[in-house]
Amino acid sequence: MITGTNLTYAFGTKRVVDEVSLTTSPGRVLGLIGPNGSGKTTLLRLLYGSLKPQQGSVLIDDVPLGQFSPRQIAQQLSVVVQESDDETTVTVGEMVLLGRTPYVKPFARTTTEDHRLAADALQRVGATHLGQRTFTSLSGGERQRVLIARALAQQGQHLLLDEPTNHLDIRYQHEVLALVRSLGVTTLVVLHDLNLAAQYCDELIMLDEGQVAATGTPDEVLDPELIHRVYGIHADRHRIGNRLHLSFTLQPEPALTQKGPLL
Repeated sequence: MITGTNLTYAFGTKRVVDEVSLTTSPGRVLGLIGPNGSGKTTLLRLLYGSLKPQQGSVLIDDVPLGQFSPRQIAQQLSVVVQESDDETTVTVGEMVLLGRTPYVKPFARTTTEDHRLAADALQRVGATHLGQRTFTSLSGGERQRVLIARALAQQGQHLLLDEPTNHLDIRYQHEVLALVRSLGVTTLVVLHDLNLAAQYCDELIMLDEGQVAATGTPDEVLDPELIHRVYGIHADRHRIGNRLHLSFTLQPEPALTQKGPLL
């Protein structure tokens, strides 16, 4: 369980995360949503220790994050962030095996067990057939599968993902999030698409200018009035079977009254 309490972080005088508190639930998917610049990625970085909060605290299973070494954090938290790696020549198998790095002693080699866990992780995400390919040769969706496999090989108890559907087409967006949901691990994911958040998250936190605007189930958080206030767009709610779906309409600006002759 990850618990953040009154987390605050500022760049200069601008607070991008402003006294935010959250708690993940074991085995459930918690989504962070909000407009661009609302603090989602910064909050995620505070939770996995890439940034140190200027106020507040982070606990991992009731232990302060600051009491863990970087190696211990990597054994607790598996993080998937956007990576380019356009110049790397490593194979998919080697990329996934990097997930075992937190368990390899200095100057030691990976073990047979490390290789078995990496192979199991690839199988779990349905990417065993990609093992000998170079990472740079993969499509966006395939890369995301491999990065998730690396996180699984890491065996952290918590999975954190920063916009895993970014730059993916519709099919791969759903494939990646369906995979994440099927893993059954405690997951925190940053998402832009509200319909994907509604379909694949158990709980949501909506951020607005660094503060929590709402928290709860997708049905509770994805309220048209709240969406209009935070995102500045009109939303209509629909039910497709038992699934919530949103459609959006950009309200036109009032027409300016033309005065005088046209030039």
